[in-house]
Amino acid sequence: MELIRYIHLNPLRAKLVEDLKGLDKYPWAGHSAILGRRKNPLIPSIPSSSYKSAGETKRKSAIRNRKSEMSLAGKTTMDVLKHFGETFKTARRRYRQFVKKGIDQGVRPELQGGGLVRSAGGDKRGLLGRKKREREKGDARILGSGDFVHTTLHQSEKLLERKYRPKKTIDDLIMVVAGKVGVSPELICSRSRQRKPSEARAIFSYLAVEETGYPAADVARFLGVKRMSVHEAVTRGKALCDGYALLGQKYE
Repeated sequence: MELIRYIHLNPLRAKLVEDLKGLDKYPWAGHSAILGRRKNPLIPSIPSSSYKSAGETKRKSAIRNRKSEMSLAGKTTMDVLKHFGETFKTARRRYRQFVKKGIDQGVRPELQGGGLVRSAGGDKRGLLGRKKREREKGDARILGSGDFVHTTLHQSEKLLERKYRPKKTIDDLIMVVAGKVGVSPELICSRSRQRKPSEARAIFSYLAVEETGYPAADVARFLGVKRMSVHEAVTRGKALCDGYALLGQKYE
């Protein structure tokens, strides 16, 4: 909530509005949308029935919603309001009081800068004074320690690489696995419980789902098994890939 308040007070600190009343009507910040003073174009209109359940007809202003039917912006607004009260009137009044108390705090270094700086409480000295090889990795988009930032970026890069690289077809992929493991594609697609065909199915499932990006349902149809069986095979497949030197290759 502290960070939300600080961000919403940016127009006031930048003197784009004169006071809190001006901020209440300012269209380019989320504050006015949370107060319901201005319509947020990111939030589609939601029927009033979404805010109440049976037995709440006398509390039409109760904050109730079916989040599965809402946009991300709508969910965020509701999450903020629910933090301050159970009805729109009460929650908006308390939220505005909370924002008002933050005006005199001015600039807060711990809520500025890159994610790593914020994680360190706004103190850059301990971060920038280290030797290059000892510095923690930071990214302005991510709030967290250097290890967390590194892991998050690595996972994001892997997802992007998998999304945009050309896919091997399932037929091509099963030929690769068949050649490495030493069994025929027909045996991989059979119900054989022998060790090699079973291992080949697990490896194929892992490479198809995790490395190439095919949905588990598609792989299940190809193998003639249930989707749950594919998920179980994926779990076994990664460790088996190491043994056959199949990890780290470009399946394209």
